[in-house]
Parts: sequence; structure tokens; C-alpha cells
Amino acid sequence: MSMVDWFEVILRSLFILIGLFFITKLLGKKQLSKLSYFEYIVGIIIGDIAGSLSMDIEVSVLHGTTSLLIWTLVSVLLSYLSMKNKKVRDFVEGKARIFIKDGKILEGNLKKERFTIDELLEMLRKKSVFSVNEVEFALFEADGELSVLLKRDYRMVRPSELWLHLPEEKEPKTLIMDGEIINEMIDEVGKSEEWLRSYLLDKQVEVEDVFLAQLHSDGKLTLDYYEDGISEVE
Repeated sequence: MSMVDWFEVILRSLFILIGLFFITKLLGKKQLSKLSYFEYIVGIIIGDIAGSLSMDIEVSVLHGTTSLLIWTLVSVLLSYLSMKNKKVRDFVEGKARIFIKDGKILEGNLKKERFTIDELLEMLRKKSVFSVNEVEFALFEADGELSVLLKRDYRMVRPSELWLHLPEEKEPKTLIMDGEIINEMIDEVGKSEEWLRSYLLDKQVEVEDVFLAQLHSDGKLTLDYYEDGISEVE
């Protein structure tokens, strides 16, 4: 590459840098935080065009700039339409989906979003929620975040604020997941598979019917069934 070519690459790169700065300003701060499906695609394409335009001197600056402007205008137009029309907004940005309702996990909605129970529990732990039993309502937002509403007994007021001294509460142990018994976890809590099956027998429930079973530090075992009488909600 000759000196002239290097000089052209430098000028192209500076031009693209300035152009991308103004494009980002035009698209708004939302582009810097949570991206919709379309915004994610537009970001990749604009980045690819900018990289090719700055490094490949055989690419026409006029054609590359025109392409950048077209993608930018399409993104701005869709953002405007999304603000004016909910159907367009749902199509472009996606819709929120309920994962937990009335304290019950909606397994069908998890499958639609290709989520496993492990991933749901991980997201709850990141919200400082270690027990599904504490959750009244959980909504998987369009931006990929999980919004959680705790049951009334677990909200706001802390025992320390009421001068109460309660026994230490540990993380609940998952004994059944996806209809299968987790034997190593049963051994860890000092129980047996016979004890668990006897408990389920008293409840007239088969292991295969249980989506999630958690043993709490107070000795209480909570069950979430595959068929818990709650319809799936979009």
C-alpha cells in the first residue's frame, strides 16, 4: 500500500468516525442502552459498512455514505412509527412475556423464549430472589431484563427494622427440576429419595408432574407443577 493509499485510509477513518458520532446522536441515547431486534441488526450492518468504507479504498465513499444514510433513516422512521403505533412497536421491539404468575411458573412461556429453569433461577438470584415461592409475578421484558414483583410478605419492611431476631435463612435447595429428582441435592440436605417420594405420594403427585421442587431452610417443601391450572399469557 502506497503512502497515498495510507493517507486516504486515514481520511476515510476520520470521516467515518465523525459520521458515526452524528448518526449515534441522531438515533438517540436508546441506542446506547437497550436495543430492539431491529436496532441490533442495524447496528451490525452500519458497523460493517463503516469498517469496509474506512479500510477498503476500492469502495466508493459516495455509495458507502448513501448506504449509511439509508439505514440510519430507516431506523429513525421505524422508531417514529413505533412511538405512534403499538402493533409496529410490538413487531419491531418485541413483547414482554410472563414467566411467573400468581407464584406459579409458566413453563410454556419459558419454552417460547427458549429459557431453561436454570436460567430463570439465575435471573431471579441476580434480583436477590432465591426462592420462586417468594415471587408473585415475573415479567420477561422485551429488552431481556426480568421484572419481579414479590409477594406482599416479602416486600419492603425488613425484620431488622421491626427489631425482630429471626433464624438465618439459607438458599432453598432444588430437589426436583424438569420432572427429575436431583439425588446429589437430596444427599446434601440430609434427606432420602424415599422421603421425597413419600411426600409426593401424600400429595398424590408423581415426580414427572413436578416442574420444580425446592426445600427451604424452615423445612418447607414447595412444589411447582407442569399443570398448575394457569393459562399461558403472551
